[in-house]
Amino acid sequence: MEDPFDLLVLAASCGENLKLANRFSEAAAALGKRTMVIDLTLSSLPLFTPRNQQQLVLPDVIELQRQLESASHWIICAPEYNGSIPPSLTSAIAWLSTQGNDFRALFNRHPVAIASHSGGGGYECLSALRIQLAHLGANVLGRQLVCTNDRPAKQQSIDDVIGALFQLRA
Repeated sequence: MEDPFDLLVLAASCGENLKLANRFSEAAAALGKRTMVIDLTLSSLPLFTPRNQQQLVLPDVIELQRQLESASHWIICAPEYNGSIPPSLTSAIAWLSTQGNDFRALFNRHPVAIASHSGGGGYECLSALRIQLAHLGANVLGRQLVCTNDRPAKQQSIDDVIGALFQLRA
């Protein structure tokens, strides 16, 4: 079994949010943290539906769950899609929350920070994501990071989010 990660960063798009995810990972690595970035756009997860849930056994879901379980802290970087969470992330969370008998098992008490690089501002996405993660039992950091092309993420803000996140305990 591989060593656990200190930080797993999920990117729910392959553009600016993946770049932001990599910046978080690099900043945590500079502090000596073991990190991993997962680009959800590379996942072959199908859309979550009850029919798919009944018919499919998904090794990708099991692998994603294993990766998330191996990290003590998570950061989720997601753009705003139509005023909410992007489909890749919504579907991944739905698949993950249906594994086992307790839909909260993976998320319960897990320290999570949220961030968005979005053309629409990202605030509605982060509000919806905060509600969903809290419902699943995660310890969502109060501080979040929002950036746009006109307001790029400052390194100090990235460092502040990482510092605050690692003060949260499961």
